[in-house]
Amino acid sequence: MSSINYIVPKDFEGSVRLDQYIASLPSGMNRSKLKSGAQELLVNGKNAKFSTKVKAKDIIDIVWEDCIPDNIEPQNIPIKILYEDNNVTVVNKPQGMVTHPAAGNWQGTLVNALLYHWGMQAVPQLKEGSDNEILKHRRPGIVHRLDKDTSGIIITARNRESEEYLCRQFKDRLIQKEYICICTGRPPASSGDVKTNIVRDIKNRKRFKAVTATTEGKFARTIYHCIACYGPYSIMRVRIKTGRTHQIRVHMRYLGCPILGDSIYGRNDPVFPNATLMLHSRQMIIKLPGFEKYRRFRAPLPLRFIETLRILKNKYQREVMPKVKALCKK
Repeated sequence: MSSINYIVPKDFEGSVRLDQYIASLPSGMNRSKLKSGAQELLVNGKNAKFSTKVKAKDIIDIVWEDCIPDNIEPQNIPIKILYEDNNVTVVNKPQGMVTHPAAGNWQGTLVNALLYHWGMQAVPQLKEGSDNEILKHRRPGIVHRLDKDTSGIIITARNRESEEYLCRQFKDRLIQKEYICICTGRPPASSGDVKTNIVRDIKNRKRFKAVTATTEGKFARTIYHCIACYGPYSIMRVRIKTGRTHQIRVHMRYLGCPILGDSIYGRNDPVFPNATLMLHSRQMIIKLPGFEKYRRFRAPLPLRFIETLRILKNKYQREVMPKVKALCKK
């Protein structure tokens, strides 16, 4: 994956769509090639779209991936199935597995494993067309995602009708998702309702940050409850009301207690120097296609949680924070 940088000349007049501007350059590329290879677009350090208007002195950064495969191939990768019927497959995704193919991760993903499990053929990849069509062929059956280093429950659709049904539930926020995480530090209160906007950090494109009193970025809401504290560590139960990239990780950092083992938002820890991200999608309540009542699915705690909790219990005395709620508004 590489980065391409352009600076709009200071004598450029008016404004024009980003994709049109790139296509007009002597070293530019046509819009079809741009759409198939661009993984991220930034204008002056902020997320942009192909339709974003650029003007004189604007700085354009394109994160580029050339080698998009012709097909997404089925791969015989073991996966833990929590539930399955003719419409859905509920999986306990392990830490380290990418949800769907993308730049730098065209193989070994949950999608590759599901295609094999479902007995499906390779899925041809579009190199031209609309953004939605290109992404749809890259993510068959995927209606939501988990970060690579987040483990736990993820529900997938086995047919087009089920995919549309589940997507509507996620869009209308009818799903209840609950996570558990081990954090460094203690939150400001035993429980709280965090409401901020989330924007990309212009100093580090891999990171996001929570901001308030602004219209920039996307609104994000996280409800947390501190189950217990062990010395300087907190065990948190978290429910998300929106589904933004890195949302829980960003909001835990915003509260002053980043997740243990978070290489992007956390800090080096003397007790657990080799810890990996301690974030697990523990529970999901959802209505399945063909059923009237909601179903509850739970994923057991992974080994890394069990071992970390054992060390904490041996090293520190368990404490429960006083029941005080904190309201963090926009």
